Amino acid sequence: MQAVDFPRAAIIAGRLDVVAHTGSTNADLLAAVAGEPDAYPHLSVLVTDDQRAGRGRLDRTWTAPAGAALAISVLVRVPGIRTERRGWVPLIAGAAMTLAIRGLFAPPNEGDGSRVALKWPNDVLIDGAKVCGILSQMVPGQPDAIVVGAGVNTLMTPEQLPVPTATSLAIAGAHVDADRLLADYLSALDRMLAAAASADAFARVRTEVRGVCATLGRQVRVMLPDERTLEGRATGLDDAGRLIVAVGGESVPVAAGDVIHVR
Repeated sequence: MQAVDFPRAAIIAGRLDVVAHTGSTNADLLAAVAGEPDAYPHLSVLVTDDQRAGRGRLDRTWTAPAGAALAISVLVRVPGIRTERRGWVPLIAGAAMTLAIRGLFAPPNEGDGSRVALKWPNDVLIDGAKVCGILSQMVPGQPDAIVVGAGVNTLMTPEQLPVPTATSLAIAGAHVDADRLLADYLSALDRMLAAAASADAFARVRTEVRGVCATLGRQVRVMLPDERTLEGRATGLDDAGRLIVAVGGESVPVAAGDVIHVR
């Protein structure tokens, strides 16, 4: 891949590095920012279509055939977002990617965009199948700097999908334009992060995220990190971005877990 492949994204990015292949864009960008912080402004991007040792949430591996997926890591600097609201950063990233992928379906006014939705906290689904996962990691020693990694299945064939519950942009019939996808993602991400830092605009961000989140209102099963399972109805998001699950007569906030949409 060449930087010239991303002319629109290059205009928006604080810095854009395109590599032919790497082990993990998140690991590389975290190390680079930790070692030379002044060289990496807000919206610095590292991208490849050949990531060979990617990691997902809960330390799961994430691999894809070369050229069949896009690995995108973005440095966001969020000093203006209150600490107790930093849980919204991965949700905002998921919503921004949802909007960017919706834009690849044309014409959008015929309803194709509604096929794309966010599953809490930050998986993007097309027709209920996962097309993108997101992992956010704080830069060591820099609490206001977060690297947001996204893996998007772009050109995978059905035979290349890692699990039956996954899909790709190509399979779903989207117009696969990597430059437009990255540019639209960065624009939405920057816009929503700026709003989250504003006391007056934060409510609009919450509304926008809720509007694309398919989890809300659904019956869900949540596998918690301590291996307990929670089952109930997802009723909302609290001020910290946690998922609120109604279990019996109790509202339980969930900060982390694997969510399955039961119905």
